[in-house]
Amino acid sequence: MHIEQIYTGCLAQGAYYITSKAEAAIIDPLREVQPYLDRLEKDGVKLKYIFETHFHADFVSGHIDLAKKTGAAIVYGPNASPEFDFISASDNQEFALGDVVIKVLHTPGHTMESTTYLLKDEKGKDYCIFSGDTLFLGDVGRPDLAQKAANMTQEDLAGLLYDSLMNKIMPLADDVIVYPAHGAGSACGKNMMKETVDTLGNQKRMNYALNQPDKDAFIKAVTEGLLPPPAYFGLNVAMNKKGYESFETVLNNGMRALSPDEFEAAAENTDALILDTRSNKEFYKGFIPQSVNIGLDGDFAPWVGALIVDVKQPLLLLTDEGKEEETVTRLSRVGFDNQLGHLKGGFAAWLAAGKEADVIDRISPAQFAEIVKIGEDKVVDVRKESEYAAEHVEEAYNRPLSYINDWIRDINPDEHFFLHCAGGYRSMIASSILQARGYRNFTEVEGGFKAIAETNVPKTNFVCQSKVMKA
Repeated sequence: MHIEQIYTGCLAQGAYYITSKAEAAIIDPLREVQPYLDRLEKDGVKLKYIFETHFHADFVSGHIDLAKKTGAAIVYGPNASPEFDFISASDNQEFALGDVVIKVLHTPGHTMESTTYLLKDEKGKDYCIFSGDTLFLGDVGRPDLAQKAANMTQEDLAGLLYDSLMNKIMPLADDVIVYPAHGAGSACGKNMMKETVDTLGNQKRMNYALNQPDKDAFIKAVTEGLLPPPAYFGLNVAMNKKGYESFETVLNNGMRALSPDEFEAAAENTDALILDTRSNKEFYKGFIPQSVNIGLDGDFAPWVGALIVDVKQPLLLLTDEGKEEETVTRLSRVGFDNQLGHLKGGFAAWLAAGKEADVIDRISPAQFAEIVKIGEDKVVDVRKESEYAAEHVEEAYNRPLSYINDWIRDINPDEHFFLHCAGGYRSMIASSILQARGYRNFTEVEGGFKAIAETNVPKTNFVCQSKVMKA
């Protein structure tokens, strides 16, 4: 028996590759399937099953393409009704894989079809669980994503999740290994650990959700402080249920190289958004007017999903040379398949063709410290509420990037303001969106709060958010 966690940091997502004798199973595969096919061929094993823990909201699974290319069966737990061939497993049903067995534990709560897969080793001993979004390390799955489909409140779903955990997971032995679908950084939970593997015994001891005194306390604890889910989540669920374009088609479209003239014509003749994936350190110096910067060097795919929202939005890509395929792939993982092509030769080719360019007004933290007048000048901090609450520039306003589509309409275009985030990644995204929508009366601060904190700019006293008592 061999178990391998294939972890993707950008999505904070764990897929799992399991082999026993000459048979293999994959749990919650990512969109691009060629790496799995290569691994199966290398190991000389046949893919028998593709197990899905639930209909994922934060990424598009590779289950359909993988099944078509291998002949493997797609397995969902009870209550799943996708629009393609699959095995509808019953609770406690067992699937043989070589010398091991994978048992279905129906664990609704995060979604109604949510399922945990219990692997029993060659001796029949409970070895590990693939817990999907039911149990994370340090947290449990959010119970607010399936309300509409289930015709239930988030409190109702949280109650179901409690029953699932107490009746199906907690009775398992402490030495059972927990392999979750996500880790820290995922929007599918709120308190996840940076570790991606743990024992169930340790989770029983330290996971706040598993240590509530009763069901009511559990419901209150897991629903408290939930931020609204990104708007693209529902669209990804639909793609996972209904099917999608093959990844090869998406890749071929995105890898279409366009000359500067062709790129400009495509931008003018379609409603495509120009997505520039270069680093913020390059983008501000020069970019195509109206383009939006979301750098590959950060949490690229989640921010694309959160800010562009509509997975059917046509996209024209500008990347660093050699990063075209990576960009197309990472976009496809969150369902952005409508890619019209990329600028051949990148931004240098655009300039060489004599095309118009724009810049962002960026200053150093030292310059900011020298010119800012606290209490008179407006400072906008686009970090998360918790980051702002921990420590911020005195008198600064908190306008999280996640909500820019809401707060941008309240900006007075005649009032100058300074803009920053933690390190420059998010503030450049915000800057590009602001300028694309006609707001130019602002100055972005390089290096964000981390760099500002090293200057003499007045800031609030630090408050550790993990130690703040919740009401």
